[in-house]
Amino acid sequence: MTLAELLDPLLQPAFVVGGAPTSWAEFLGFVTGILTVWLVARQHLWNWPISVANVILLGLVFLAVGLYADAALQILYVALGLYGWWQWLYGGAGRTRLTVRRTDRTEWAALIGCGVVATAVLTVVLATWTNSTVPFWDALTTALSLMATYGQTRKLVESWWLWIVVDLIYVPLYVHKGLYLTGALYVIFLALCVSGLLAWRRDLATRPVPVTA
Repeated sequence: MTLAELLDPLLQPAFVVGGAPTSWAEFLGFVTGILTVWLVARQHLWNWPISVANVILLGLVFLAVGLYADAALQILYVALGLYGWWQWLYGGAGRTRLTVRRTDRTEWAALIGCGVVATAVLTVVLATWTNSTVPFWDALTTALSLMATYGQTRKLVESWWLWIVVDLIYVPLYVHKGLYLTGALYVIFLALCVSGLLAWRRDLATRPVPVTA
C-alpha cells in the first residue's frame, strides 16, 4: 500500500459544513488545533507533540485545496515544534525551563526583516510556479506564522500579537477557500490567542525577566 493510499481516508468527507465537505483531516486538525493553543496559553509542554500532529493533518488539508505555502509551512512547523519542546525544557539560564519575556529590539529587527524577505520571495514563487489564487496572502500568512511560532518557542510575549494578526487574515482566507470548519477554528484561535496574551502578560508581571540587549 502506498503512502497516498494510507492517507486517503483522512481526506475523505466526514460531514458537510455550509455546503462544503469537511474531511477527517480538517476535523481532527480542528480538535488538535484548539487543544494545542489552549495548552500553549497555559505553558504546558504537551502542546508541542500535539501541535506536530496538528500541523501534519492541516498540511494535508492545505495541499488538497492549493494553499501550497501553508502546506509547506507545516513541514517547518514540525521542526519548530521539536525545537520549541527542547527550548521550553532546557532553553533557560543553566539549561533550566524557559520563562516568559519580552521581545528585544534586536529580535524584532531580525523577525521583521526575515518576514518581509520571506513574504516577497514566497509571493513571487507562488505567483510564478503554482496555481495559487491568493499568492500574496498565502505568503504573508506563512511568513507571519513562522515569526509567531519562533517567538512562541522562545516564550516571547509579543508572539501572541503576531498570531492575532495572522488569525484575522486566515479567517476570511479559509472561508474564501471553502474551508468553513477551519475558518471557524481560527475564530476560536483568535479568542484563545487573546487569552494567551493576557495569561503570559500576567506571568511576566508577577515574575519580571530581564531583557537582554
